[in-house]
Amino acid sequence: MQDKTIVNTSKIGQRLDAIVKHEQVSYLMFNNAKVPLVAVINIGRAADSDVVIDGMLASRHHAVIQKIKDAYFLKDMGSTNGTLLNGERIPPDLYVKLSRGDTITIGKTSLVMQ
Repeated sequence: MQDKTIVNTSKIGQRLDAIVKHEQVSYLMFNNAKVPLVAVINIGRAADSDVVIDGMLASRHHAVIQKIKDAYFLKDMGSTNGTLLNGERIPPDLYVKLSRGDTITIGKTSLVMQ
């Protein structure tokens, strides 16, 4: 049986298939686990966060990583104890561009862009 999906039967589908195959997947390393980066990742102590940080130095809704075009950006959500990027505190409510190898520190927890 021949596959009749949009990927195989249209120019648009073939272009989408080519884009997906060549797209680099980025991860956030957290507690020896890979967390795939999606459009928006909420980080904090609250149970509804995408990445839950267990520690009193983390605010309930501490920070967010957001994909804008082809890059990822980190924003501190006005947390009490702040968010560090490569050892330097980032200003609250300001997006900071992330690069591969960057270390995000929230309280005693480190997350690494891979």
